[in-house]
Amino acid sequence: MSIIQNKRAFHEYFIEDKYEAGLVLEGWEVKSIRAGRAQLKEAYVTIKNNELFLFGSHISPLLSASTHIHPDVTRTRKLLLNRLEMDKLIIKVQRAGYTLMPLDMHFKGGRIKLTIGLAKGKKQHDKRATEKDRDAKQEVAQAMKKARY
Repeated sequence: MSIIQNKRAFHEYFIEDKYEAGLVLEGWEVKSIRAGRAQLKEAYVTIKNNELFLFGSHISPLLSASTHIHPDVTRTRKLLLNRLEMDKLIIKVQRAGYTLMPLDMHFKGGRIKLTIGLAKGKKQHDKRATEKDRDAKQEVAQAMKKARY
């Protein structure tokens, strides 16, 4: 079940491969995510000391959060992946010019997971072509819907 999706990533990048990663979260963050108070719009994944970290994701604290905690809404969160997957991603990012983008946050077995995509940036004409294809598909779907009635 998806919690949040990063639609901007699909508009800005060609997603070539997807990986599922765990997140190191604090208790108040889990409660906020379950309440749907998180964003991935400006988030990105970086490599630091051969590990992956999620930067810029915004998780708003609940009003009922504990008073003795001072939450940092945009703190850096560590991603948990298999070492072989991590090494493969690091090599592709450093050598082949790929980038890592968070695509969506979802539940799996009671835990919160993050789908990250291995992505290449789109040029302006690629974005226009994608938009044109999407509009054409919508028109065809509307025509088919009218033809049924």
